Order: sequence, then C-alpha cells, then structure tokens
Amino acid sequence: MNGHCHAAMTLFRGLADDLSLADWLNNHIFPAEAKHVTPDMVYWCSKLAAAEMILSGTTTVADGYFHEHHAAKAFADVGLRAVAAQGVIDFPAPGVPDPQEKINHAAEFLSQWRDHPLVSPAVFAHSPYTCSPKTLVAAKELARSEKTLFFIHVAETEQEADMIQGNPGDSPVRHLHKLGVLDSETVCIHAIWLDEQDLDILAETGAAAVVCPQSNLKLASGTAPLRAMLARGIRVGIGTDGAASNNRLDLFREMDICAKLHKLRDLDPVAVPVAQIINMATGGGASVLGLQKKIGRLEEGKHADIILLNLDAPHLQPVHGSDLPVYAAQGSDVQTVLINGTPVMQNRKILSFDLNETLEQVRRLADQVKKCNFS
Repeated sequence: MNGHCHAAMTLFRGLADDLSLADWLNNHIFPAEAKHVTPDMVYWCSKLAAAEMILSGTTTVADGYFHEHHAAKAFADVGLRAVAAQGVIDFPAPGVPDPQEKINHAAEFLSQWRDHPLVSPAVFAHSPYTCSPKTLVAAKELARSEKTLFFIHVAETEQEADMIQGNPGDSPVRHLHKLGVLDSETVCIHAIWLDEQDLDILAETGAAAVVCPQSNLKLASGTAPLRAMLARGIRVGIGTDGAASNNRLDLFREMDICAKLHKLRDLDPVAVPVAQIINMATGGGASVLGLQKKIGRLEEGKHADIILLNLDAPHLQPVHGSDLPVYAAQGSDVQTVLINGTPVMQNRKILSFDLNETLEQVRRLADQVKKCNFS
C-alpha cells in the first residue's frame, strides 16, 4: 500500500526536474496547478496514476489533493482501494477559490464519501508553512469530529522551521504538538528533520509517519530517521509521493531504495531489515492508514487484496529467502491483482477500465500544459 501520493500530479511528471523543493513548488508546481488543476484533470490523471499503481502491484493508496472528490471517483471507478484526503491550504486553491471556505469544502467531501466500500475520506492539511495555526486546529477538529485521518507534510526540509506560520524557528513537530493536532489519527508525511525531542513526541502521541525516499532523494530534502522511528515503536508507512517529484509510482522500487538508503545513512548493512521494509508496505502501512482490521495480511476474515508475481523471471531465480520482493522484484513482475476479492488486473491486462481511453485523455491535458511556460 502506497502511504502517500498526489495521484493527479501524473500530469506534471517531468515538468520541473532537478530543482530544490522551494523552487520546484513556488516557481513551477503551484503556478501549473493554478492553471491546470480542474475536476477533469484530477479525474483522468488520478485514473492514470491508478493504472500505474495497479500495474506495479499497489492495492491501496493514500492520496491528498484538490478536487479530491474527482480523485476518489477515479479510484472507485477503477476498483483501487484508497484513503482520499481533501487538501486544505491558506490561499486560493483549485476548487476552493475562497480560502475562508476550505474547512466547509473539506467537510462536504467527507460527507460525500462516508461509508464507501473502497474509498475512506480524510483531511489533508498541506503543511505548517502553508496553513496557519487556526487552520491546522480547525482542520484537525473536523477530522476528529468525523473520526477520520488527518494528513500533513511535516519537516520535509531543514528550512521548514523558519517558515512556520505563527511560530517561526520552532520545530514543525513541536509546533503541531503545541496546537494539539498530534494523536493516533494524525499521519506526518516525510518526517525528515526530526530531533530526539520530536521523535519522543511522535512516540508519545501515537502519531504515525510515512517516508517517501525517492521523492526526498530527488529534491535533496534529506533522509528520514527511519531506524530511530521504528526503534521507538512509531508506526511508519512508505509512499511514493506524486509523480512530479518521484517520477514513478512503483512501490517495489520504493522499497528497494528505502532499504539501501538507510544502510548508507547509518553505515550499517542491517539498519532496517527487509522484514521491516515489507511490513511498512503491508501490515504496518495498513495500521498507519487505519485499515489494519480490513487489510494488510492474508488472513481469514480480512478483505482479499492480493497480488501475484511471476517468479519465473530470471532476476527472481533462485529463491533463497524473504528478501526477494525488496531487492530483486520490480513492479512489472506483478501479473495479477485482486482488490476486495475482485480481479482488477490479470496477466498484465487491466480489467476494470479502458486504459487507452485514459491515456488519450491525459495526453490531451498534457498538450495544454506544453503551451505554458512556468519557469
């Protein structure tokens, strides 16, 4: 399960590569989103992301974006399980031109998708530097009242502490803790620049984290203290982030680089063992997303989310141990995917929707992007 994604951002794959996070966001991505993020774009580009994820064995995605109703509809239409979170931010955003309406808009979204068999609605506050303390508290209060998850980008860059609204210089985690928004239903995305006190706060409050190693490497944001988080019992999942900063949504690739990255970070070949990496993408990831009672293990009584790999591939032979999915397998080895007991891909063919139609629609939207210059 992919613990963090902005699925609709497949439209911006390759649009702004080799940039710092601040430059990438402020000078390229935010302007592109203001111009091109529409309900039509979110639906079709989320559908393209769903295809990429299904073809590489992902059965569940935690997504956060604007016009999230249309992302949720795309996931439901293709049969992909999702925790879909409506974006909340303190300036005019796609679908919410008046920032004063952001909480009401999120509340409407939660109401629309309550009790769906595949889509669990949630709230996504972008970050402590794009959301004021008032907004963060209001968004968390909404999530609590609806008994749903609250996602937020946290401590992604070393400079983030100096950009926090209302409390510059404090650590993002301590800032959120003082506001009372950290609890077992809060998911901190990235969680890179954490000190010992931050780690203790996450452990004490029960807040979870999702690491996105490929995106963090590409933007040179840093590497999360994964070993320290796991040692404290912090629940940790793994995600791809969006295709604009990765640029792929293959969770097998993500697991591989995550395992190797933390060996190098800690100069220890057993820093984060394979079993822990696999757990972050399965049972542990389900716990982060509040879905552990439904999915995450192949057990009687749980929903049948199952992937089958072709072990006859030369790079998967011989089989000596459980490290195969992390160090040798790749998304293209997945042959069949069942979600909620329903086959959505068989023998590498997607069964649940017309992929060619989706590709045509995304290319149409991409042609419009090519006509603009955001540099």
